[in-house]
Amino acid sequence: MAQIVVMSLGGSLIAPDKIDIEFLTKFRRLILKFTEANNRVIIICGGGNTAREYQAVAKKINPQVSARDLDWVGIAATRINGELVSAIFDHIAHESILRDPTKKIISEKKIIIGAGWLPGHSSDKDAVQAAKAFGAKTVINLSNIKYVYDKDPNKFKDAKPQKQMSWKEFLKLVGNQWQPGAHVPFDPVASHLASKYKMKLVVLNGSNLNNLEQFLAGKKFTGTVVN
Repeated sequence: MAQIVVMSLGGSLIAPDKIDIEFLTKFRRLILKFTEANNRVIIICGGGNTAREYQAVAKKINPQVSARDLDWVGIAATRINGELVSAIFDHIAHESILRDPTKKIISEKKIIIGAGWLPGHSSDKDAVQAAKAFGAKTVINLSNIKYVYDKDPNKFKDAKPQKQMSWKEFLKLVGNQWQPGAHVPFDPVASHLASKYKMKLVVLNGSNLNNLEQFLAGKKFTGTVVN
């Protein structure tokens, strides 16, 4: 059966320090294979380290810079990443970047690329809004973590990976407020919205594309499912 999936593609996968050509080449190959089976994918690109680097400079020069301005800086980073990902698919993807994720694009193209939209949240929320608009029930968060842990593994040695979580458990973990450049498994604003829409969130290490392919094929995979 054909699927519609939305992926929140972390900017740190696109350009961890510099643009990861090997990752993008393999990612392109996987997405083309997935869509050749008549599936559809909406890919919302994050800003990642590119956004954080620019935001850090803004804060260093102007310590009083507003969160709104920092968000606009981050949104610009998501858009350059989005344009890059769109370019590697060329005519196979919809010709323009999805700017407003609440509006469904009428297109025969199986691949649609999006990026950040408005301040106050990360591109994760845009992914959730796109899932709602396009009728997708699942959002895949591709980041640099293998699992969601019950507490921060960088601070607690006894943190345990979670293969399955309820939205109640997950929302308690991520909190309620968004901070520009924050390191969280999934944006708190996006999480509350996905919970409201009764969506399924799948958190995977995006650099392991074989694992992503396993998930897309309905096979055993490594990651955390929240529903």
